[in-house]
Amino acid sequence: MTTVLIADDQPLQRFGFRMLLENAPGTEVLGEAENGAQAVRQAAELRPDVVLMDVRMPGMDGIEATRRIVAAGGRSRILVLTTFDLDEYAHAALRAGASGFLLKDAFPEELLAGIRAVASGDAVIAPRLTRRLLDTYAHRLPAPPAAKDPATDPRLRALTDREHEILLAIGRGWSNGEIAERLVLSESTVKTHVGRVLSKIGARDRIQAVIFAYDLGLVRPNRLT
Repeated sequence: MTTVLIADDQPLQRFGFRMLLENAPGTEVLGEAENGAQAVRQAAELRPDVVLMDVRMPGMDGIEATRRIVAAGGRSRILVLTTFDLDEYAHAALRAGASGFLLKDAFPEELLAGIRAVASGDAVIAPRLTRRLLDTYAHRLPAPPAAKDPATDPRLRALTDREHEILLAIGRGWSNGEIAERLVLSESTVKTHVGRVLSKIGARDRIQAVIFAYDLGLVRPNRLT
């Protein structure tokens, strides 16, 4: 059973999500929050597997709520729901520790699949969409904090040459299949390498690995090919 907390300031939107989730096998709605502060409090009290987090809410927004929930170190993972494809706020939410984002008008089966993926520890954003996100919005964001030499980062130094190569591939938005094809490896080997890379750099999922590579200046949006 996957437990969910719904955080959205629109009552009708919360009602729709609740109806969908309560009628889906294997999911249970533990509660609802109408702003970020309530989401943070209820996430701590209810400890849901997944928080469906709206970005634009009065008072504390979804980005700050995501940051606080993740910083608390609880079990809940955050799935950000956005109104527009490649919403610039979604990028900030990913930096705050969200495990992905979906559009609010996604098909019901897409939302349910996204919830299951996040609950199991996977990221929801496809690699190609991650690539588009960075390519579209990076020029609007502050320069990444990578003025220092990336080689001095201890997380990067912990990687083997192959793992460094895998990190660059993840940062470029390649899927496991694309990495396997381009580096002439089996997909199972790639999966093993990806897991080791995520562990060594302290990334929760591939999305955070992309952010890590971007922040260190290892990849740039116009080079994500």
